Parts: sequence; structure tokens; C-alpha cells
Amino acid sequence: MLIENKQIAIVGGGPGGLTLARLLQLKGANIKVYERDFDKHARVQGSPLDLHHESGLAALRKANLLEEFKKHYRPGADKMLIVNEHAEILFSDHETHPEENFGCEHFRPEIDRGPLRNMLLESLQPETVVWDSQFVSMEKQNEGWLLHFKNGSTAYADIVIAADGANSKIRPYLTDIKAFYSGITMLEANIYDAEKATPEIHALLNGGKIMAFGNSKCLLMGSKGNNELGFYVSIKAEESWAANNGLNYVDKEQLLTWFKQEYAEWSTVWHKLLENTATPVIPRLIYCMPLDQTWETQANLTLLGDAAHVMPPFAGEGVNMAMLDALELSECLTSDKFKELKEAISDYETTMRKRAAMAASESLENGQVMHSKDALNSMLGVFNEHLK
Repeated sequence: MLIENKQIAIVGGGPGGLTLARLLQLKGANIKVYERDFDKHARVQGSPLDLHHESGLAALRKANLLEEFKKHYRPGADKMLIVNEHAEILFSDHETHPEENFGCEHFRPEIDRGPLRNMLLESLQPETVVWDSQFVSMEKQNEGWLLHFKNGSTAYADIVIAADGANSKIRPYLTDIKAFYSGITMLEANIYDAEKATPEIHALLNGGKIMAFGNSKCLLMGSKGNNELGFYVSIKAEESWAANNGLNYVDKEQLLTWFKQEYAEWSTVWHKLLENTATPVIPRLIYCMPLDQTWETQANLTLLGDAAHVMPPFAGEGVNMAMLDALELSECLTSDKFKELKEAISDYETTMRKRAAMAASESLENGQVMHSKDALNSMLGVFNEHLK
């Protein structure tokens, strides 16, 4: 095996990095995961994740974790409503929601990020993850790399795999290609005790998700575990908007005033979101890697997930691409068909870039549709077609 007696460093303990660690450990590899969080108890934010049959779930099956996943996913959380700006329901699959079937390629079970991360962490050998290890820099040493972390520690690795997200600090060691702005900015927010704080919206969600469209704007929201509600205010905006709009992201009153102006034609029922949100609200500028990106393969360094191919979230492919990256990279690194590591990594990167470009293209197109004047009718057409 090409990685026999090699020390592998995975930088970043998200779903992609942890999945790769699990898959490689099953093959007997020497793995350390360097994660910037102080410990495993760090709160994991973000919307729930839906895993797909051919990617995220395929990786879990290979990692012998599908049965464990079934204990933690949230049945029915993929139910969908599409509403207009007045909260009038125009599409619902709540009554026709298909039976939960892990053998069906169209079934996309949802899981909160925290339980997924915990499940992956618990599958690893003790002390695999080195916490409080924020990557700062690295330099070539022997045939590998010497990594430096913010806490002053260092570590040597024969192979480094960047799983450190959209703002990867390792990516520049491989390529200077940068992501471009998609034209869309989202304000990410969370509501605790949603049943009490926003009873009308909580009841409308009914444990699932809502997509609301009107006037070239949209609201996206979904139920989370522990009676939480996550939502995104999504608009077309200049790249500098989030930094220069004068909004104080911890001031709910100011944010509500802005929302009433920006979403003036929308029902007052949506005001409850901003009135009850936890702060700070986080602006998320949506970026995408160029679809034709390429770089020269190295024998001791590669990327996966958002570090390799950050893309808009409008096709639900981000975490699924990262976990499929982990699956395909693990198979390349442990395959007997390659004579050297550079050949194995090149094979993975070529396939990964092509696959990610297709997903990114779909995501970009969906994002434009969802923020168009005819977004409501377009999305109704898509979802009604899925019911046939």
C-alpha cells in the first residue's frame, strides 16, 4: 500500500476530514486530524445536512457507519413546503412524503451537524484528533511537511490533506486560484426554543423545511434538533454589501428595521424571525471556485471539500461532495493499481474537479433561479416534477 508507514495529516475536522480519517484508519493508515476547535464540545452551527445515496451515504456505507447514522438522523426533516411572500402554501409534500428508504436513490435523510460530527469522532481511534490546533503555516521537510499551529506546536507529516474549508490556509501551497463571488449574500441566523418564540412558523415547518419566494428575494428555513430553527435571509447584493451596509449584526431591532424595508412586500409573519433571532446574525457571502480550475499535482499534498471546490449551497451538494471526496481519495491512496503517490493523487484530483464542477454549475444556476423575478413559479415547477 502506497501509504504504508506514512504519517498522514488531515487539517480540519469537518465531515469530509473525519470521514477520510475513518476510511483510512479502516485500511490501517497512520492518521492525525488537526482541528482548530478547543475540544469536541465546541458548538457546531449551521443548517442540517441532507445526505445523498451516491455520495454522503455511500461514504458512510463504506465506513461501516450507516447503521449508526440511522440512530441519529431526523426522520421527516426533509419534508418541504414552498410558500409565497404571504406565507401561503403553494407546494407541500407533507402528505405525500415517501417512506424512509435507505435503499432508494432519491431518499435524502437529514441529520444535524453536531450529531454527524460526534458519530464520526466516536468512530476514530483514541487521540486521532489533535484539538486546539489552528493551522498557521507549513514548510517542506524531508519528503513531507512540517506544520506549525497557532498554539506553538508543530507536527511532521509525509502527506498533508487540506480539509480546512472555504477559507483554507493550505490551498495556497497547491494553487493560487481563488473563488469568485456568486452575487448572492445570505444572513444566517438561529432561533432557540422555536415552538415558543415563533409558534406560527414552527407549526408551519412541522419538523421540515420551508422555501419562501417573492420579489426576487427568498427566505430559507428548517427545523433543527433541540427545538431550534435555522433560517437564511438570501438576497442579491454587491460583494462589499455585508461590510458596508452599516448594519450591526448583534442589534435585532436594527436588523428588523432593515428587513421590513428590504422585504417590504412580505407578510409581517416573517418579522418574528428577526424579532426572536439569536445574535450575532452571520453574513455569508456565497462564493464558487472557477469551474475550469486545475493545478499541478503534488505527491504529498491534496485537498478535499470546500478547500478544493467551495460552491453555492443551492443544490445541497457541499457536504456530499466532501464526503465523496473522502471516499474516492481513500480508495486512490490505498489502491494497488498506482505505482506512486503522485499518480494516485492525480487520479483523485482529476475526477474530483470534474465532478465538483458539474455540481457547482448546477448550484450556480439554482441560485440565480431562486433569486429571479419568476423564482416562485420556477421552483414550483421543479418540485412538482419531482412528485411525478
